[in-house]
Amino acid sequence: MDRDDGERGSDSDGPSVAAVVERVRERVTPDDDERRRLRSVAARVIAAAEEAVADFPVEADVVQVGSTARGTWISGDRDIDVFVRFPPDLDREDLERYGLAVGRAAVPDGREEYAEHPYITGTVEGFDVDLVPCYRVEDGTAIQSAVDRTPFHTRYLDERIGDDLAGEVRVTKAFLKGIGVYGSDLRTEGFSGYLTELLVLEYGGFRALLSAAADWHPPMVLDPEGHAAREFDDPLVVVDPTDPERNVAAVCSATNVARLIHHARAFLAAPDEARFERADPEPLGPAEVRAELDRRQTTPLAVRFTAPDLVDDQLYPQLERSLSGVADGLDRRGFDVFRTGAWAGEAGAPNDGRGTDGGDTSEPGGRPAALFVECEVARRPRIERHEGPPVHVGEHARGFYEKYAGDGDVWGPFVDGDRYVVERPRELPTARAFLAGDALFSVALGARIEDALREGYDVLVDEEVATLAGTFGRDLAEFFDPGP
Repeated sequence: MDRDDGERGSDSDGPSVAAVVERVRERVTPDDDERRRLRSVAARVIAAAEEAVADFPVEADVVQVGSTARGTWISGDRDIDVFVRFPPDLDREDLERYGLAVGRAAVPDGREEYAEHPYITGTVEGFDVDLVPCYRVEDGTAIQSAVDRTPFHTRYLDERIGDDLAGEVRVTKAFLKGIGVYGSDLRTEGFSGYLTELLVLEYGGFRALLSAAADWHPPMVLDPEGHAAREFDDPLVVVDPTDPERNVAAVCSATNVARLIHHARAFLAAPDEARFERADPEPLGPAEVRAELDRRQTTPLAVRFTAPDLVDDQLYPQLERSLSGVADGLDRRGFDVFRTGAWAGEAGAPNDGRGTDGGDTSEPGGRPAALFVECEVARRPRIERHEGPPVHVGEHARGFYEKYAGDGDVWGPFVDGDRYVVERPRELPTARAFLAGDALFSVALGARIEDALREGYDVLVDEEVATLAGTFGRDLAEFFDPGP
């Protein structure tokens, strides 16, 4: 692989890196009309917010933040982030009350959402607008809520990213989107816009970033201002230039860091514009799912239910925690988990099937969810080996022996090596029995997921999981055709 001249990959007949990047740059750069329309809408939202602020008995200012403020947004992205900064001595209840009132005035058709505190989100003339209240603190180390540092991010990058680097940022964002690792939400666990900008700034451009990333050996630590106030335990560490206590890359999973390394190497070896376009797989239908199961000869299982009413950043961590608990419970019982997935559909999507208690699991308007586990073993023997203590440990050993001696349902106790052993009936000989009974609730589940499961759920095994295709056909396609 030749990564020194920055011009051509290993295939001499293929396009050069520079040629591909230039084509992508042209495609993702907003034209004058798009910029003009965005500025116009942003100005109207800011003016409406400033007018609303003037009615309150506190001094506050309104600022635009994020990629559209810095000129680093990709053509077609239509997000406008506007923050209302209130005095730091304002109590939290008033900040939320005033902030929501300003948001409703500036985004009349908006709705209330909740992150660390409530804010208003909605659409204005085709642009997605977030109107977020925060505190006007002195610096990033004095924040009272997580969003307080965002205006400092905008100020820091405004001073350092000119038009040329803004173009490099847009190309980088397109690449990260294309390989599926862009987004700091807790479903994606990828690269935020701010992190992307810091990486481009650190390395000086898209090409240089990919050359460096191709040779990363995590954990990677970057500290742009050389002011880290503590150590971090993450695969990628980029110390926030505005807050020495924060790792901007903390949300990035080890998987997504590895994906960037892989795709950086692959692109530099064979430049291809297709790598900048996210290609979602065609959803599988039930027959195609059954064909995949026949090829694999594993045992797939799914717990299908209606998800609790949570935003994605709250729902997906609970789904992942629950999936981990279920997989661990199956592993410990000898069913040898192969691979797993946790999925949530759109509200109102079909969630057909009936729960384990006979109740319908498809609440009208509810959001279908599934914990999907592929096991190597479907059934264990009717008996299991249960080892006791070494014979020589006295009272504890006698207790074990007396507990099982004379029990007609067990084989033993007998001595194997230096221990008492019995072979006893296995409580849950099948994976289905584990998922369908009370044992499911003995594992670590997300609190709200556990509540949802107690309302009713459906257990699917083997070909029954093909019924998931109606709602989760794309997730199943990705599961059965995995790639980097």
